Amino acid sequence: MEGVDDYSRLFNDLGMADLLELSLVLVGAILLIVLSQKGLNWAANRLHGQHRFRVFALVPLLRLAILLAALSMAVPIVIDPSLHNMIALLGAVGLAIGFALKDYVGSLIAGVVAAVEMPYRPGDWVEIEGVYGEVAHVGMRTIEVVTPDDNLVSIPHSKIWNAPISNANNGGDSLQCVADFHVHPDHDAQGVIEALRDVALTSPYLKFDRPIAVVASEHPWGTHYKVRAYPVDPRQQFRFVTDLTLRGRAMLGRLGARPVQALAGFGEGRPG
Repeated sequence: MEGVDDYSRLFNDLGMADLLELSLVLVGAILLIVLSQKGLNWAANRLHGQHRFRVFALVPLLRLAILLAALSMAVPIVIDPSLHNMIALLGAVGLAIGFALKDYVGSLIAGVVAAVEMPYRPGDWVEIEGVYGEVAHVGMRTIEVVTPDDNLVSIPHSKIWNAPISNANNGGDSLQCVADFHVHPDHDAQGVIEALRDVALTSPYLKFDRPIAVVASEHPWGTHYKVRAYPVDPRQQFRFVTDLTLRGRAMLGRLGARPVQALAGFGEGRPG
């Protein structure tokens, strides 16, 4: 009961005047937030380029400033601002913030580990939980990955604790790409392998000092061929796979090797 009494002393006895003052602070904060959002949105929609986005970025910052100001005005009304009360209040708030920010702190620690172990660097092409793209920036808490669709995805470093990280080039300029071909069983397998190898050798995107492999696997519906090769630059991977696919398909047509429809979802995914 003594602990309950200690916490009860934190709060003032609120009268009608105090309740009215709290209501005015609350209503004022709501009005300021609504007016600021509408005003900034109105101003931003009349600007162009980077100025428009800078004004939009002010909306959450101004809302946070208004909330903090309202909180600083409301707390002294509700709580007796003595040293003992402030220490107790700050201790409770610090504990709550610690629980709320445990994931944030975990990401910061993982960022330090990532800086030492280097599972990714700027320029690496990585796949993390289904997100594939080029690492554009490695921050303290997150990495920024630009996907092939030109979307910027922020991924927390904490993923290194429990998610597999696939790094396609690992700090180098060699990134293996794969072009898939699904061929009807009635065909000359050796001729197809030689033709697909020639297609890779004649690609303008080919990195010649890296090996080329044509891998075949048999399935009930036919034969699945994979052409594994490396482009000159990792950023050319999609052009490279497109070039291999289109010219390889044309070459197989001239050989009389008919394509078949593979199983749903088979062979889909990123190049390489």
